[in-house]
Amino acid sequence: MTLRDETRPREGRRKLKYEIKKDSAWLVREEQRVYEARGNGILGRKRKRFRLIDVFAGAGGMTLGFSKMFAHAFDSVWANDFDDACVRTYRKNFGDHCVSGDIVDILNDPATQIPPADVVIGGPPCQGFSLLNKNREGDPRKQLWRPFLDVVERSGAQVFVMENVPQLLGSFEHGEIIGTAETIGFKCWSEVLCAADYGVPQTRRRAFIVGCKFFDPSEVFPPRKTHFDPRKGGVQISFLQADRNGYLPGAVKWRTVHDAIADLPQPKGTEIRDEDPPFDLHFGRSPTPMSIARYKAIPEEGMNRFDLQKRALELVPGCWIRKKSGGTDLFGRLWWDRPAFTIRTEFFKPEKGRYLHPNQHRPITHREAARLQSFPDEFIFTGSKIQIARQIGNAVPPGLAARVADVVYLLLTMNDR
Repeated sequence: MTLRDETRPREGRRKLKYEIKKDSAWLVREEQRVYEARGNGILGRKRKRFRLIDVFAGAGGMTLGFSKMFAHAFDSVWANDFDDACVRTYRKNFGDHCVSGDIVDILNDPATQIPPADVVIGGPPCQGFSLLNKNREGDPRKQLWRPFLDVVERSGAQVFVMENVPQLLGSFEHGEIIGTAETIGFKCWSEVLCAADYGVPQTRRRAFIVGCKFFDPSEVFPPRKTHFDPRKGGVQISFLQADRNGYLPGAVKWRTVHDAIADLPQPKGTEIRDEDPPFDLHFGRSPTPMSIARYKAIPEEGMNRFDLQKRALELVPGCWIRKKSGGTDLFGRLWWDRPAFTIRTEFFKPEKGRYLHPNQHRPITHREAARLQSFPDEFIFTGSKIQIARQIGNAVPPGLAARVADVVYLLLTMNDR
């Protein structure tokens, strides 16, 4: 059976599902077919579409990867986030069905009706697991996966995708999530994925838990990689044919900072501009003379705070001098020929990470950060500069989400026949 095989007797369908479970080669070929069909615009034109709910949706980066904008066949029918600015952005791009407020309060309200859906996606707030959170023991945000699974149950979804920081996997809460999901009928599989392996110009790593009621998701997850790190030996034999644990055929090199932002001119002004994308969010800052001197003291790609200390000690803050190890990406320049490091919410502050432009003496702009997150220019962000920066940095890269959506689409179409 292929994507084009639309009819088969019911008995044959049941038999085929048993055969599929034993035929991993078929799954690899079919996953490739889904990926290629999406690339050719076929999935987005199919009559059969699937209903999607996004919980803890943020600005909608994950929904975007599942959407028509990434040539997918999923339609968002309900969403939620606590941040009003995120809700406004979500509504601007996907419709008015995003509900603002605390998900616990929303679910406790007798008037709340969760619509039927095929898949529930979302990223419960990750600060409870993040290494950046020094008080993560006992953090109540570590339990927000419970209302997520409540939405899964209420919607009748057959598949769910939960996203979080890599530190979630192996934690006590990870075991609780899997155990609870299994009690409501889901088989689960978890993996950490690198966004660069799926065409995002950023080496961001995120954990995903995929649950499915009718099939073992470990048979199809993680999705095969579509891009490879050229520094690790170049083209591999596994690229020549679909590899169960590696790459799809035709895998290409990681996308780079140059691929994403090299076409943009020098930014103008320091505020959101009343212009068409990409220039609306392509604005700069007003750095102090000290900051400009620091930028100019480390002019080469890849330099960082340690290079600043070697070249211009008088410009280095005392706290950096006292901190002898760690933080090698702080006050760092990006490389043109590599993906960016993780884009966080304060990418406009070079002291927070490797956020200096490869050859201009400035941090990256909001538009550049959005592109490094794989947001297309036509995606509309709303809110203040700070609010939009938070939306960009907290988002699941939609290019990565789209590849996860390929696997979800494969699962649901298998069940639908």
